[in-house]
Amino acid sequence: MVWDQPLSAATPKFSTTFANRIFSDVAGDITIIVDGESFLLHKFPLVARSGKIRKLVADAKNTGLSKLELTNLPGGPEMFELAAKFCYCMNFVITTANVAPLRCAAEYLEMTEDYQDENLIDRTQTYLTQVVCPSLEKSVQVLSACKTLLPLAEEIGITERCITAIAMNACKEQLVSRLDDCRGDVKEWWVEDLSGLGISFYRRVVIAMGQSGVRGDSIVASLMHYAQTSLKGIGKPQIWNPARATTPSLSLIESGQRAIVETLVSLLPMEKNSCVPLNFLFGMTRVAIMVDASLACRLGLERRIAYKLEMALLDDLLIPSLQTGDSLFDVDTIHRILVQFLHRIEEEEEEDEDECGGYESEEIGSAGHGCLLKVGRLVDAYLAEIAPDPYLSLDKFIAMIEVLPDYARVIDDGLYRSIDIYLKSHPMLSEHECKKLCKLIDCQKLSQEACNHAAQNERLPVHLVVRVLYFEQLRMKNALSGSCGDGLLSQKMSSSGVASAAMSPRDTYASLRRENRELKLEISRMRVRLSDLEKEQVVMKQGMMDKSRQQGNTLLTSISKGIGRIAILKQHKIKPTEPKISRRSKRLSLS
Repeated sequence: MVWDQPLSAATPKFSTTFANRIFSDVAGDITIIVDGESFLLHKFPLVARSGKIRKLVADAKNTGLSKLELTNLPGGPEMFELAAKFCYCMNFVITTANVAPLRCAAEYLEMTEDYQDENLIDRTQTYLTQVVCPSLEKSVQVLSACKTLLPLAEEIGITERCITAIAMNACKEQLVSRLDDCRGDVKEWWVEDLSGLGISFYRRVVIAMGQSGVRGDSIVASLMHYAQTSLKGIGKPQIWNPARATTPSLSLIESGQRAIVETLVSLLPMEKNSCVPLNFLFGMTRVAIMVDASLACRLGLERRIAYKLEMALLDDLLIPSLQTGDSLFDVDTIHRILVQFLHRIEEEEEEDEDECGGYESEEIGSAGHGCLLKVGRLVDAYLAEIAPDPYLSLDKFIAMIEVLPDYARVIDDGLYRSIDIYLKSHPMLSEHECKKLCKLIDCQKLSQEACNHAAQNERLPVHLVVRVLYFEQLRMKNALSGSCGDGLLSQKMSSSGVASAAMSPRDTYASLRRENRELKLEISRMRVRLSDLEKEQVVMKQGMMDKSRQQGNTLLTSISKGIGRIAILKQHKIKPTEPKISRRSKRLSLS
């Protein structure tokens, strides 16, 4: 072997003919057959180092045994040739590519220290210890080679040694890189190396890395790179092919892809503040749907998305549906995500109440309520996007609207817009269905602009238009009287006081929590109304100022015209005409 010094300086000539004779000048006395290939060898050097061949030769009834067949030898004829060379003390190289199959072949041939010191098992073990395990890259290469050597490689501990070595070296590399670069955003070079492992080995490596102290963001980066490498271009040729499951080869490929997706999802951190990007979670959700992953896998992804749903974009929610005859978008998945999001908000509120001594936080702009308002706006935009879908059923559309509580929307302008788009895209709805859909709009939560549009919208039921006009008049009346919202608030408070008197303490507490939310929402609405009134006041003032300017200009114009006429009279010196006196009057005056 090149790695170790050869045991003998004078070695026989090696023949590479079809007969695979080791000695070209000495006739062999035994033929070893491995996977159909024959090796013409000598018994003595083989039985001196191989316990298995020694037992086979000894157990043979015919002492003149000249042929042996070795079945299922790890590495096949190539590894047996190297083991035979070792028995004949011939030079060959142990590398990371052949050390694992050579170690398994030595185990199969029972080349232990019981038959010869520094036998092949010991030599390969030494190579693993001194060369492979100190290197992360070589450990990955050897572990990859173990894929075809199972279960023997597992039994003799090669896989476990390599996995442990990879985890420890990754932790060391991480510490060294942080000390050298003095920053935490160093991209580990080993992330790409791990992408070559099979999913079963990769799973064990990731678990070992987590236990050895490798940073969570580094593990997430590795998971993302592995997913991008192993799932690249997944599902494109067979998305709309109904016969894809009937093809055996394609079904096998999808089965492997499904195993990869489910394993990667199980390795993702489950913490609320994990560093897994949201767009990656949505991408994995799409892939999980394409490969028909298990329900537990998809629910795990949806739960992780719900932890940070308020940071999602509209494009993230637009997951295409793969079911024939269904809507264009996967509305059911988004509905489940929203349910998980509401559960998360409730849990956070309960935690806040425990911290506050059992009382709900008095802050109007609490974090949970802020997240809920963001998601409310996101859902309204999503509803407007899916509303034109001609295959979207009314029940699914209504379910998407009702999944969020009333206090998730300060104003209903977005909801009104999406419903109007749905009515426009589904003109065949009956009057009853239109009423059922439009009753979800709270007319008191529509802005001035939305109310003006609704009052002239011919697609809306008449009763909704009447309600819009009524509440618009009521709003103007309250605005003029200066009692905007007071009547509504007092009415809610008085009604809640009467109802809470007949409730149990637990129901009363739940009712108070609900009323508290409603009051917070009503205050938010009042702020919006106040903003609208301020805008209207500015417009009215501007209009009055413009009108006063016009009137002033008219007065000045009339005054200037009068002055102009007087000036003309002075310029021409027009005198008033004297009255004519008759002769008779002259005579009377003389007399």
